[in-house]
Amino acid sequence: MSTAPATVPSAETTGNHRTLSQPVRLGILAASVVLGAAIVTLLFGWNVLAVVLVSALIYSVAIYSASAVVEGHRHAVDRLVTAIVTTAFLLAMIPLVSVILTIVQNGWHRLDGKFFSYSMEGVGAKETGGAYHAIMGTLVVTALATLISVPIGLFAAIYLVEYGNKNALSRGLTFFVDVMTGIPSIVAGLFAIGLFTLIFGPKFQAGIVGAIALSVLMIPVVVRSCEEMLKLVPNELREASLALGVPKWLTIVKVVMPTAIAGLATGITLAIARVIGETAPLLITMGYARKVNLNPFDGSMSALPLFAYQSYASPGVNKQASLDAAWTAALVLMFIVMLLNIVARLISKFFAPKTGR
Repeated sequence: MSTAPATVPSAETTGNHRTLSQPVRLGILAASVVLGAAIVTLLFGWNVLAVVLVSALIYSVAIYSASAVVEGHRHAVDRLVTAIVTTAFLLAMIPLVSVILTIVQNGWHRLDGKFFSYSMEGVGAKETGGAYHAIMGTLVVTALATLISVPIGLFAAIYLVEYGNKNALSRGLTFFVDVMTGIPSIVAGLFAIGLFTLIFGPKFQAGIVGAIALSVLMIPVVVRSCEEMLKLVPNELREASLALGVPKWLTIVKVVMPTAIAGLATGITLAIARVIGETAPLLITMGYARKVNLNPFDGSMSALPLFAYQSYASPGVNKQASLDAAWTAALVLMFIVMLLNIVARLISKFFAPKTGR
């Protein structure tokens, strides 16, 4: 009588191929984390980044060795690459999570009604004041920069995709957009202040100057993102519309734009998020106002990045309160960017063309 071959407890048999079971993989991961944490703590003291790196190294070696014995070389290499990619993802998440936790931890202290309803006008050295003027300035200047940048960037992207046909003008536009994408933000501020100095004379500071500076930074991002989204629209849709006798401009408005609306909204949102936190161009173009000024064409204005910078650079007598205000300004700015992303996702959900039946 023949007996059944002994099974390997650490593997699952699928057809003629054995694979590492999930409990075994989780066990290897848990052991690697425990061993990595112990090694780092003993040698260097507790450090999250070091624990991740050492644990990932131990896990990569262990999972490769176990998979090579049970599954073979090809599957072992696949699991090794998966471990490396996952480690890279975790390393990328560490600074992101750290920044978010730091801002929330230090910024929630001033999240009160006074911060959102008072400005710094008439605030004494031992008083705290609020950031209402900076919040309103950020919204006004960013909205004005968006009104300037989105039409220009969107129409430029439409020209590149629909009309350019890789002619000399489209190649030149693409080249200059690439150059503008990488310019330092201070250069945009110098350009804006130089332009308005030629028109209105020296020492002219207003919200419109800051909006122009932000639009210089925003336009290339809008052009690039919208161009890529328009390229994703299938040419068959354009050809079908043109075959029905629809003019090209109406094809763009009724077919191309609605099809790409989700990507366009996301690209524009990213462009707004790119400039809403800029400090250097606003510092030299808008000055720093301590009172509420909602007129972008008259007088200095403030913005949340400027408020945070001034609260940190010139804390005054009550230093801790000023630092708390700077952190809270950063938290509010992050919250505004989060709202913009939510709006972009809602636009993608409700306005994107429906597929399927």
